[in-house]
Amino acid sequence: MPDNPPDLAARVTELRRQGVVGVTIVWADNNGIPRSRTVPIAALEQVAERGVGVTAVFPVFDSHDGITFAYEGLSTPSGDVRLIPVVDRLVALRGQPGFAWAVGRQVAADGTPWPYDQRSILAGQVAAAAKRGLRIQAGWELEFVLFPSDARTLPASPAYSPAALLSVDEFAADLLRDLDANGLRIGQLHAEYGPAQFELSLAVADPLRAADDQLLARQTIHAAARAHGLRASFAPMVTTQGAGNGWHLHSSVWRDGRNLLPGTGDHGLSPEGEGYLAGLLRELPALTALTAPSVPSTARLRPGAWSSAYAVWGVQNREAALRYIPGTPLLGADQANVELKPSDASANPYLALAGVIAAGLAGIEEKLSLPAPVQDNPGAWSAEQRAAADVRRLPATPAEQATALEASTLLRAALGPAAYGAFRAVRDADRAWAAERPAEEVVEAHLWKY
Repeated sequence: MPDNPPDLAARVTELRRQGVVGVTIVWADNNGIPRSRTVPIAALEQVAERGVGVTAVFPVFDSHDGITFAYEGLSTPSGDVRLIPVVDRLVALRGQPGFAWAVGRQVAADGTPWPYDQRSILAGQVAAAAKRGLRIQAGWELEFVLFPSDARTLPASPAYSPAALLSVDEFAADLLRDLDANGLRIGQLHAEYGPAQFELSLAVADPLRAADDQLLARQTIHAAARAHGLRASFAPMVTTQGAGNGWHLHSSVWRDGRNLLPGTGDHGLSPEGEGYLAGLLRELPALTALTAPSVPSTARLRPGAWSSAYAVWGVQNREAALRYIPGTPLLGADQANVELKPSDASANPYLALAGVIAAGLAGIEEKLSLPAPVQDNPGAWSAEQRAAADVRRLPATPAEQATALEASTLLRAALGPAAYGAFRAVRDADRAWAAERPAEEVVEAHLWKY
């Protein structure tokens, strides 16, 4: 077990001075749903050393708070693990006076590593990149819909308009203040395409911090919404026909302070940059089982919705599942990154990013090459045109996702057999639950999970 940082006692004293009485320790389960424990501020130093007990079966909670015992490794309700706060991520929450927040990691009862801890799985992939002299940078764009607490929807305003943001003006101002006070850097906040839909872009960071920031941003948005009589939903689908909420994942790969994506090769890519994208493209059908894993996720990934229904890449093509964004003379070559569009809030951010890194590293190592980019909407092509270009549909059902992930030895190895077994059991349980219900009920059941 790591020793407490030398300044923890001083930080506790400062938190007390700010009026903090409790610390909420948060992790994300295999449905992307944040779970937590809150401890008194007086207990933080002890909890930072010894953790707080949680049941061992959280990895087999499904999206509806059911517990599946279909995975043999977690087939009984017995067992306990320790949740340890990452005190380097400790922050007093501006929007929740009296509370501080920290992300947590899970260890076995004796303090040894626990194979189901998703944050540790991501740390393993970060270490694998470091062994190759590589560093990954990542960040999310978060789409969400705001509802009045006493109504089903907000009045629609023109997409991307200041009028839409004006309708929640006080909320937006407080949210920006809260994000800044909570240590979250953002690129922009704006009204999105759907009715009452908004988007927030988080600044890029190292993978662990990026995933932590995603969880903290959720907490910050929910608290700001509540303070203004609103409710925020990050659910992949808000209605069966709506635009849906994506949480697009941007990433880049670096060596010795230089972004490896841009270069003088085809489409402005370096050989290693091409390998990174090609690795993502090869694993894309299986990768979406980690990045967009819920039953409503597959409903969102449909043609013509800018949510990416086909396994293609393109340069600045918003219909492509992998959108390469080159650097420009204005921004600089190092701003180049790749956006993974079939991604949403139902993904565990640590597992999603671990899968991205594993796929990208493999593409670099194997020197994979890319096919020609797709620069228009393949959903508008005929079936014959798509077949001629070898453009294939991404998995359109949870069962197809499960088959694709099972076939990916790379991604299963990145998760490890234990975490993969639990993840697969949860997805099977969700699929069975949804099979007996109409689409409207499935969407409604997920609306306030995120």
